[in-house]
Amino acid sequence: MAEGGILESLLNDDAYRPPEPKTLEDTGISPVLIEALMLKHVLQVGSITGRDLAKRMCLSFSLLEDLLTALRSRQLLVHKGTAGPGDFFYTLTELGAEQARATMRSCAYVGPVPVPLEDYILSVDAQTIRAEPVLKRQLEAAFADISVPTEMLELLGPAINSGAGLFLYGAPGNGKTLIARRITKCFGQPIWIPRCICEDGLFIKLYDSAFHEPVTNSEQGFLKSSSGDPRWIKIRRPTVVVGGELTMDSLEVHHDPILNVSEASLQMKSNCGCLLIDDFGRQRVEPAALLNRWIVPLENRQDFLTLATGKKIQVPFEQLIIFSTNLDPNDLADDAFLRRIPYKIEVGDPSVEEFRGLFEIFCRSVGCPYSPQAVDYLLDVHYRPFRRPLRRCQARDLLTQIKNYCCYNGIPVQLRPDLLDRVVKSYFTAVSGK
Repeated sequence: MAEGGILESLLNDDAYRPPEPKTLEDTGISPVLIEALMLKHVLQVGSITGRDLAKRMCLSFSLLEDLLTALRSRQLLVHKGTAGPGDFFYTLTELGAEQARATMRSCAYVGPVPVPLEDYILSVDAQTIRAEPVLKRQLEAAFADISVPTEMLELLGPAINSGAGLFLYGAPGNGKTLIARRITKCFGQPIWIPRCICEDGLFIKLYDSAFHEPVTNSEQGFLKSSSGDPRWIKIRRPTVVVGGELTMDSLEVHHDPILNVSEASLQMKSNCGCLLIDDFGRQRVEPAALLNRWIVPLENRQDFLTLATGKKIQVPFEQLIIFSTNLDPNDLADDAFLRRIPYKIEVGDPSVEEFRGLFEIFCRSVGCPYSPQAVDYLLDVHYRPFRRPLRRCQARDLLTQIKNYCCYNGIPVQLRPDLLDRVVKSYFTAVSGK
């Protein structure tokens, strides 16, 4: 290994790092496709320098120089002016604009040069969440600022390390969704994903800002992302959350027939991270249909998807899948499926001591002095006589209402019995605890 390679391996802790392509062949994408993409970029902006075009396409300028020359020789591009040493402003000829518009009509994708599907598959295998075991201290750090019993953490740790998925079940309001979202924070190592994938002539957009959080240069340390393939982006391990809006179509590659561009499935977007099915059992499709869709992927860690061309592709199914539900898992799934989700963890109601602790925590968050006497009053007057169950969300919700009332009346935020009387009346009228 060269000296530079040794240095990079010492300073870079990535399990996988896509190398920057040195030739067009290294991109894995046909030069014809890259040329078509170049023309669409120029059509979109009107005039652009070669280096700016390379930046938009996430390739080095040296890789595009020969293609720019070829497009000029075919009278599809012309120079509009000098843009610096070895570079020019480029614009389309009439013939080039006509070809670019025709290409745009056949496929409206304009963005970075895609990555071959096989490169994406290799990256997922190299960065699987199962290759990064969670230690007790990491789990405790991820949940440090929220109230989770030690016994719960002892159950969660092995379940996370199994990579086999789990059910979080219990009454609403006890933090199942919050716990599921925090699980991904246990994994410290970021991952690389391609912005776009190409297979069978189709563009499949993978990067989704709704689910993928980029790692900034300052967070990456000494070696920055520029030393890798710019068609890829470094992100934190993703947590993809879907609830009642989940449909069977969400689990397939979605294709826009007008733009002729595809969008990756939820499973692909959550690879190397977590897929949280929130409020499971409340979707518009039957739970059995959703579960049957996942039986084979959970068993084989592989998923089969159908492209718009009719071609079936095999992609990794490498995420921790979490089902959060208010219902008993035994009422939602049969034994065959429950066997594939070996961990079922109940998120129960807080104890009285934990309930007091939650009030103390949220008093600090709203800038309110904590009053144990006020919490005793709340329990004696508004909970025990009505046999209302304690829920972890209630301290936050009641204190938020007190804060809103005090703000409206221009008085300091305080935890007082008379204020609790006021907010409990409106809170439990809308949200019955019986």
